[in-house]
Amino acid sequence: MPVIEAETISTIEQLEAIYGFPGETSTAKVADHITPHYRRFIDASPFAALATSGPEGLDCSPRGDVAGFVRVHDAHTVMMPDRRGNNRVDSLRNIVRDPRIALLFLIPGVGNTLRLNGRAHLSVAPDLLQSFEMERKLPRSVIVMQVDEVYFQCARAIVRSDIWNPDKRVDPKTLPSAGDILADMSSNRVGGETYDREWAARAQATLW
Repeated sequence: MPVIEAETISTIEQLEAIYGFPGETSTAKVADHITPHYRRFIDASPFAALATSGPEGLDCSPRGDVAGFVRVHDAHTVMMPDRRGNNRVDSLRNIVRDPRIALLFLIPGVGNTLRLNGRAHLSVAPDLLQSFEMERKLPRSVIVMQVDEVYFQCARAIVRSDIWNPDKRVDPKTLPSAGDILADMSSNRVGGETYDREWAARAQATLW
């Protein structure tokens, strides 16, 4: 369906005419530092989505580790190790050129999420890397984030998605596998059944 120009929102005034203004519960929860309550969320979370911005555009990357992997250094600073991945370093490349960063924390079984916005830099200080050692493996860098604002997001999105309901889990066999996608995108140069068969062992050996 073509976009009708007259039906496109193009000004803040048009947007506010439809949505109005946030109530006090939407603004009173915002802090410019990590409060004791918000720290408990960060300490309990094993997963966060990391959003960054660079000259090529935006990027959003999944980050997961043992609960509390994002370390609260003080009320204004958090630190996150960069564990092994695919070496694209899209997020890190962005941070080097544009320090703006956002994190969205999820906690299994919990409806409320936590949003954290701020600015970051990458550190390779030996003592800092050592402090994040896991199974005798060090991260290659640590994302050090200065907190500008932090607040919880109410549970509506989680409730609507029913994401924590075990009865709603999707059977992976109903979706294309990583091997299927790679084989299709590379004209069978990489991927395929061999990739899928070997992935679990390869990932376990290179997890940290």
